[in-house]
Amino acid sequence: MAVTSRTAWLTTDSPTSRRQARLGQLYRQWLAFRRNRLALAGLGIVVALLLIAAFAPLLAPQDPLAQNLPGRLQPPSWQHLFGTDSLGRDIYSRIVYGTRVTLVIVILVVILVGPIGLLIGAASGYLGGWVDRLLMRITDVFLAFPRLVLALAFVAALGPGLENAVIAIAITAWPPYARVARAETLIIRSQDYIAAVRLQGASQWRIVWKHVVPMCLPSLIVRTTLDMAGIILTAAGLGFLGLGAQPPIPEWGAMISAGREQIFDQWWVATFPGLAICIVALGFNLLGDGLRDVMDQR
Repeated sequence: MAVTSRTAWLTTDSPTSRRQARLGQLYRQWLAFRRNRLALAGLGIVVALLLIAAFAPLLAPQDPLAQNLPGRLQPPSWQHLFGTDSLGRDIYSRIVYGTRVTLVIVILVVILVGPIGLLIGAASGYLGGWVDRLLMRITDVFLAFPRLVLALAFVAALGPGLENAVIAIAITAWPPYARVARAETLIIRSQDYIAAVRLQGASQWRIVWKHVVPMCLPSLIVRTTLDMAGIILTAAGLGFLGLGAQPPIPEWGAMISAGREQIFDQWWVATFPGLAICIVALGFNLLGDGLRDVMDQR
């Protein structure tokens, strides 16, 4: 009987069984996600954005940087699906290539912001005391300013450009991630398995890195997906003001800025880039809502 019980315990807690349980949980989450039609629509928009960025040379009929002054400000037609801008460049081709710029900004900001916010929030929630008070007061200072205004201040100090825009957005975007990680850590640190690891002699930073941070990842993934729309809008705002990607890079915010003077006569110059921003931001929001319903049990 003892042998049978021990064998059952080994079978239940073996790496293979844990892997199967994890795969089963992912499959159940996918089934729940698939029942959400709006989330599927958001996933479709994001996948389409990735495909457009990957196959931009095949989808764009013309060079996005090629100027054709005799054909400037032409309305939408079969030759130019979205018309041309003030320099005769094909707007459709520029929007297609602009997906690459948007994805580069989003990916770089997430790579910078995610680890910083996660580590600050986890360390603050687990260590507590003066560390928690110091880190959270710094977080509150950043949260007190609107993101775009703070990003403008950093870009003004660093100088205009795509790289500086990414840095400025990353500096202003980490506080919400730290807040989410701290809230999760306050719940996790009171769990029995954390006490068991502490009794085994593990250091505080090892507990934070090896045990607390992985448990915070699901909430951070949801937060990241929901925040991508805000990152896109902030980047577009910087581009609109001439502080983001510089000409002739086809960036959607800069394209809207270039067409604002012709908005009443040549509406297509600013309208189609604006629609691209709206659709992509909506797609990330819908995807984030679906992931939150599936991954966040609360």
